[in-house]
Formats: sequence, structure tokens, C-alpha cells
Amino acid sequence: MPAIFVGHGNPMNALSSNAYTVAWSALGAALPRPKAILCISAHWYVPQTAVTAMSKPRTIHDFGGFPPELYRAQYPAPGSPMLAAEVADLLMPAVVTMDTGWGLDHGTWSILMHLFPDADIPVVQLSIDETREAVWHYDIARRLAPLREAGVLILGSGNIVHNLHAYSWGNHKIEPYDWALRFENVVRKTLSSGDSGDFEPLIEYEKLGEDAKLSVPTPDHYLPLLYVLAQRQKGEEISFPVDGFDGGSISMLAVRVG
Repeated sequence: MPAIFVGHGNPMNALSSNAYTVAWSALGAALPRPKAILCISAHWYVPQTAVTAMSKPRTIHDFGGFPPELYRAQYPAPGSPMLAAEVADLLMPAVVTMDTGWGLDHGTWSILMHLFPDADIPVVQLSIDETREAVWHYDIARRLAPLREAGVLILGSGNIVHNLHAYSWGNHKIEPYDWALRFENVVRKTLSSGDSGDFEPLIEYEKLGEDAKLSVPTPDHYLPLLYVLAQRQKGEEISFPVDGFDGGSISMLAVRVG
């Protein structure tokens, strides 16, 4: 099973038909049907490692100031306590909380509404521990590799460039900032550099200078990318099924491994 990182952007993408959502639908149609989905969303960024372990996860509307129809949106996919337990076992000796209070946040369901609109595939979320460094996240993510062999889609949801302070709220089609383009190009070039599989510059992204500081002012939207890159096996292709910028400072780039 491939592993996918998707730049999810504005929550309204859940209900919109645009270049990004059309590409998400095409991506979902091109994928083998997963037995289950494990999503690492930027919006479950908490001081612990946890997995959703309920059979019926709720649809969380974790945003404010949007039209009423977005709050009425539901993605009633089943959960999978069995997959949650397997994830916890794979991540040992890391301590993983079996969570029954979270659900599916918009980083997960806004994408899945287009990738798999029937909401009939079990979905489990894995939190991002905000107390840990990027290299720790990359290292534990590598332990999840057996899930791919079992037909589980590992899905990261965030944005490689995500700076809301610079975001052009009134003009989504504004040209991307130079620093945003440069940082995204560094990511693309590193991922396209052949079979070396050397992701160290992206793991230690804070060393990439001012462009990185502007593009990744907080780690939450960037770290899901590392969970997907950690799945790459020797010789696997990396491709970019979706690209573009929203509001000048949000990269919508998607990265497919395998």
C-alpha cells in the first residue's frame, strides 16, 4: 500500500470542488482500496502519543468562523480498536494512550471526503506528541512499516508550508511568497534526488535557514510529512500527485511514497 502526505489547506476544501479536491478524488480512485486508514493529522498535536480506539469516531469540527454547512458535515467512517492496538504494539516501547474521546478532526475528514467519499473504510488517528523532536517522530514512524504490507494506508495530513500570519485571507489566488516557493522547492529537490533516501535535511528542517522558519513557524503541519517519508523502502518512487499554493503561504503539495 502506498503512503500519502496531503496538504489539506482551508477546511472549506471539504465541501468545495476545486483543483485540489478534484486531484484528491483522482488520487483516491487510483489507490488500491485500503483495508484501513491510519491518519496522522496536524490537528491532533498534544503532549502525548495516542491512538483513537473507538468503534465509531465522531466527526470533530475543530475550527471557527466558517459557514454553517461546514459544521453540519459528517464523515461517519467506522473506527478500528484492533488497528489501534496494533499501532500501539508496533510503537513500543513508546507509551501509547488508547484514546476514546477524540475522533476524526478536519485534517482527516476534509481529505477523506474526497479520497474515499463513501466513508466505509475504518479510520484510526495517531496523535503527534508536541513534546518530541522531529527525529523522534521520524524514528517511531519507521516502526509502522508493517501496516503497509497488511493493506493499511498511512496518511499524513498537514502542509509543508503553513504560515497563517502571512496568509492572504481575501485573495486565495495570490502568487506564493518567494520564501515559500524556495522552501517547497528544497523539499521537492530533496525528495527527487534519486535512490539515496537521505531525508536528514528535511528531518532537521530547522537548519535550513530563514525560509524554513517562515514556512514552518510551528511543527504541527510539517511533522505529518515525516511520518510518510519514514515509510519509504529502498527503490520506492516518490511522486507529487497534487501541487499549488493557497493564499500565498500555504503549500498544497501532496507526496506519494510507492
